[in-house]
Amino acid sequence: MRIGPYRLENNLLLAPMAGVTDRPFRQLCRRHGAGLAVSEMVSADSSLWGSRKTLRRLDHEGETGPIAVQILGSDPQTMAKAARANVANGAQIIDINMGCPAKKVCKASAGSALLQDEALVDDILQATVAAVEVPVTLKIRTGWDQQNRNGVRIAQIAEAAGIQALAAHGRTRACKFSGDAEYDTIRAIKESVTIPVIANGDIRTPEKAHKVLEATGADGIMIGRAAQGRPWIFREIDHYLKTGEKLAEPSPSWVKALLLEHLQTLYDFYGEHQGVRIARKHIAWYSKAHRGSAEFRKTINDSESADEQLQLIHGFFDSKTSTGSLAA
Repeated sequence: MRIGPYRLENNLLLAPMAGVTDRPFRQLCRRHGAGLAVSEMVSADSSLWGSRKTLRRLDHEGETGPIAVQILGSDPQTMAKAARANVANGAQIIDINMGCPAKKVCKASAGSALLQDEALVDDILQATVAAVEVPVTLKIRTGWDQQNRNGVRIAQIAEAAGIQALAAHGRTRACKFSGDAEYDTIRAIKESVTIPVIANGDIRTPEKAHKVLEATGADGIMIGRAAQGRPWIFREIDHYLKTGEKLAEPSPSWVKALLLEHLQTLYDFYGEHQGVRIARKHIAWYSKAHRGSAEFRKTINDSESADEQLQLIHGFFDSKTSTGSLAA
């Protein structure tokens, strides 16, 4: 799969997720099979660029390219300025967020709220594409609500504006994350444009990835929530798509080693105080498939130091029996 001049290692992408796809998580997913990992969204509002949170989101040190940064905003010239600033900071692909359903984002007329105004969508896309020489991509939902699924029209506007790849989540803004994702609209989008189309939504297993690719004709798959606590899902899907065979489930000891590595990168990236707090949700995701995880999560949520977290993780995973293995 290609995005502009970049040929990706495969057609599996990590979705941008606020508070999740920081640099440590992106690097981990890339190492375990993701062909591209898009950053957390960065506001186009330059007054926020000096904040500690934004500065961390702009930190790409040591990342494997191409580096893709998602920007969020509703004003064409502000978005163009944000694109230029991020390219100057190392971004090799700019992704535009028109898919976020969060209330605070939509109240600011950004994210998926933009799908209601096709003229503004066109203005934003044209201004951003014209502002930079790197590829610009777009993430959308199928429409604003079930009565207004205008994903096909948005995709056609995007292609005409010079967008070089489009990711479509199979829900409307009104659906948020409830109900099941539908893929008929994504198929219609794929049939209406010639640029690469990436299917997103409810893809949690290798078998589902294969079915969605067949059902939509999409060029690639974007994984979001299913990668939380399971960054190796990309390797599993890639292997299944290539061979038709499923990899064995990783052993508890393998998962423990990966989690410990992930936590160390979080402590290093954020500092111990903040890193411990951010680590709690990741530990919960890694452990949720194992018996006794609910009680374990309560204990983890009370942890206050890195040493305490690490000791708890050793105790929890060492008590589990291995049912399979996955080589690191």
